[in-house]
Amino acid sequence: MKNENITDDVDLSTARQQKLFHSPPPYKDLTAIIENEDCRIGMKQLEDNSVSLVLTDPPYFIDGMGDDWNSKKLDARVKPGVIGSLPAGMKFSVEQGQELQKFLSPVAEEWMRVIRPGGFCLVFSQNRLVHRTAIALEDAGFEIRDVLIWRYEGQAKAFSQDHFIRKRKLPEEEKDRLLRKIGGRKTPQLKPQGEMIILAQAPRDGTFVDNWDKWETGLIDVDNPLINATQFPGTVIPANKPKERYGHITAKPVDLLQHLIRIFSAPRAIVFDSFAGSGSTGVAAILEGRDFIGYEIESEMANRAQERIKATFYEQQSPNAG
Repeated sequence: MKNENITDDVDLSTARQQKLFHSPPPYKDLTAIIENEDCRIGMKQLEDNSVSLVLTDPPYFIDGMGDDWNSKKLDARVKPGVIGSLPAGMKFSVEQGQELQKFLSPVAEEWMRVIRPGGFCLVFSQNRLVHRTAIALEDAGFEIRDVLIWRYEGQAKAFSQDHFIRKRKLPEEEKDRLLRKIGGRKTPQLKPQGEMIILAQAPRDGTFVDNWDKWETGLIDVDNPLINATQFPGTVIPANKPKERYGHITAKPVDLLQHLIRIFSAPRAIVFDSFAGSGSTGVAAILEGRDFIGYEIESEMANRAQERIKATFYEQQSPNAG
């Protein structure tokens, strides 16, 4: 079966691009593609105006999570939540934001090219660098519609300074003086309770009605949100962090991704994730009856994503599914 969103010179049978078939009713023949490739190269294969929703979680450009992201190196840290002697996220420099924007700008330009007019682009971002993500999107031609917040309960990461003072080569009375003066104060990190998601939109083709009639994008479905189904969906979305991360340190909960896909795309739309990680967006897309295209640069993670999406297909086909 030809996928109309891949150019004719792409061989779907190649090892790096794997196509999954046999999705269950009510949406037959759903397609999910995971490519083990740098999205900056792979996206050039996609045709203009070929995807309806971009939903992605790019590298955050803090604590080794840059364009040279390596999961094994990150997992080999002395202990979770610590980089060297600092809590995760505390190694700060102005250059982090600049490098993030430099990295995202050409990626956002490709998102702008491949997305349909009126299509939404939802991008997770580290809170303190969210402005750089927004600038990259805006410079590429997207309209920044809002900032959503994924609401969760995180672990407090602020560090006490007592042990640093105790280790200093100072007289005990001087250490005591410093301890009294600091008075138990910690590093500047409040307990994390949310992560920002930039909500951007490609310019429409005419009115909202005309754009939807031609492209089936640009309007949102608020009738049946997955989270807080009895309420009109809001910008603060509560969802627990996933218990199983499938080897990915920033894995997102599938129910949160389903919620966003359900609101911001139509059934059988193509959902695109240029940083697919362990495949959570692909799983959510299949569960919501959408087609999926994703890129993941790490081969081990791409294989894991492939297996998760296959398992989702099989589970949906089970007589007990639903």
